[in-house]
Amino acid sequence: MSSELVPASVNLPAHPDNLISDSTRDRIARSVPENTRAAYERQWNTFTSWCSTTGRTPLPATAETLAEYVGHLADLDRAPSTIEQGIAAVRTAHRHAGHPGLPDTAGALAVLKAHRHERAEAGKRKRKAPPVTLAPLRAMIDATDPTKLAGLRDRALLVLGFAMMARRSELAALHIPDLAFTDDGLTVLIRKSKTDKEAVGAEVTIPRGSHPDTDPVRVVQAWLAALAKDGVTDGVLLRRINRWDQLQDGGMSGAAVNERVRHLAEKAGVPDAGKFTAHGLRAGGPTEAAKAGTPVAFIAEHGRWSPMSPQVHEYVRAVDRWRDNPMRGIGL
Repeated sequence: MSSELVPASVNLPAHPDNLISDSTRDRIARSVPENTRAAYERQWNTFTSWCSTTGRTPLPATAETLAEYVGHLADLDRAPSTIEQGIAAVRTAHRHAGHPGLPDTAGALAVLKAHRHERAEAGKRKRKAPPVTLAPLRAMIDATDPTKLAGLRDRALLVLGFAMMARRSELAALHIPDLAFTDDGLTVLIRKSKTDKEAVGAEVTIPRGSHPDTDPVRVVQAWLAALAKDGVTDGVLLRRINRWDQLQDGGMSGAAVNERVRHLAEKAGVPDAGKFTAHGLRAGGPTEAAKAGTPVAFIAEHGRWSPMSPQVHEYVRAVDRWRDNPMRGIGL
């Protein structure tokens, strides 16, 4: 966790045994994924701001303060997952400030449980991005212009996201040397990812496709050829491109990948386009693989999920509910 979560007013003993170097502090900060660190810092800032307006002490906070804060978030109808993250951020800040185990969460979790029930009774459910299955994927591909740099890049983004079952952060982190072509298709090195805590890395193998516009090999080779024509043969894969279709320095962020997917869905006119996110690409791959009868273990390995991950089983169950429905074929 970043030291920025700990208010500057907290003074730790200046004994040599309590000191760490700047390089060590930097490595500790970088051990936490950037997205997680940024989210926790936003949550901590929100909590301290609320404490300021209500006259409560943020550090160390009492169990009652945390419970009341969760009640405040529930009154604002924040999503349970957002509230869970807020609780975790507060506890993390306390641990790094020398208050491990504080504040107690029993009251806060009870409030959160009641909030879940209230949302369920009101018919509110967890919002899910629609999976980008083959039909919307092809529509979004058709909405790109392969004569332009942006069109070639967007095709690579869409096809790789789907075929790799990739997180947006994984797509944004890809570099040109991470790609290798073989007789069978394409191998992609993912240097690190959300679930790869030790940064061991993983290779994803992607076979050749049967449709020219969605064949991962042809789509990626077309984008690499366009980059090479502009003198780019190294560095980040998914590059920024300006409104005049010119390459810019630096690559796309995860947020930019997300926004691009939504833009292409809207441009393609797919149903519920405004709900589409980059996560839909990660969800679309396993959905289509399950339809084709691919075993769950193979889907999980390809998408870098644990074989027992509830997330990958959720994608598969969505297919099974229709394919293996007990009402199918009984003569209704």
